[in-house]
Amino acid sequence: MTAATALAPAVWGTTYFVTTAFLPADHPMFAALMRALPAGLIGLLIARRLPRGDWWWKAAVLGTLNIGLFFPLLFVAAARLPGGVAATLGATQPILITVLAVVVLGERLSHWRLTWGIVGVAGVGLVVLGPGVGFDLIGILAGIGGAAAMGTGVILIKRWGRPPRLSAVGFAGWQLTAGGLVLLVPTLLFEGVPETIDGAGSLGYLWLGVIGGLLAYTLWFRGLGSLPVTATALLGLLSPLVAAALGVAFAGETLTLVQIVGFALALAALACGQLTPRSHSRSTHPSKGSPS
Repeated sequence: MTAATALAPAVWGTTYFVTTAFLPADHPMFAALMRALPAGLIGLLIARRLPRGDWWWKAAVLGTLNIGLFFPLLFVAAARLPGGVAATLGATQPILITVLAVVVLGERLSHWRLTWGIVGVAGVGLVVLGPGVGFDLIGILAGIGGAAAMGTGVILIKRWGRPPRLSAVGFAGWQLTAGGLVLLVPTLLFEGVPETIDGAGSLGYLWLGVIGGLLAYTLWFRGLGSLPVTATALLGLLSPLVAAALGVAFAGETLTLVQIVGFALALAALACGQLTPRSHSRSTHPSKGSPS
């Protein structure tokens, strides 16, 4: 289950490369819309089930946080910042989720995973940041806002769970569709459709929607249902590492010794975050609604 869930952030790590290399420039909201709404409708067709009762508003809230807010903020950060800076801001999400798990879910603070979350951010920073990196205030605020939105969404999913007998692809379809509908009117009003979308752009949107959207979120939401929330959040460190690896593979970038050390630290944080110290597991008794 952990390995399958880890595929989601690994795929998300391609977002920075695909956005800058394939998609039309200056259309972050349209990119977010194309990643969300078509994939969500496909998910609804596969699941053939709509929300009922209070799941209408819960799906709307989750879709807004995980998709409707997160996607455009992610694309704004990717467009205005070097991919490494945007990825580092996203890597703060495990720390936020660890804190929110205490406040919202009533879990005992996991110093173990909080520590590895900090180590992971430090490792990612060593990999992707350098003296020549530029900073953009709007991009930085977008990156932090995106991490906060999805972090809150993850915590609410853990609190509310998933409706009985609803598949993970159906759950992903609900949220992608809700988030896409949130994005639809603002995108058409304030940004519009790119004048031209070439073949590369079409393939980029297809990848982000089907693979980075429906498939990745299906794996992610399935994992959240059975894995500890803070441990799952640490898997998100794969995203910036994949982004950096793509830079080496396709952009002619090279890794220095410091960056290699950062890679090792981030991978160690990811791996150790999946473990539970024996003393902690003996003293912690999960409450209702907390991860098993």
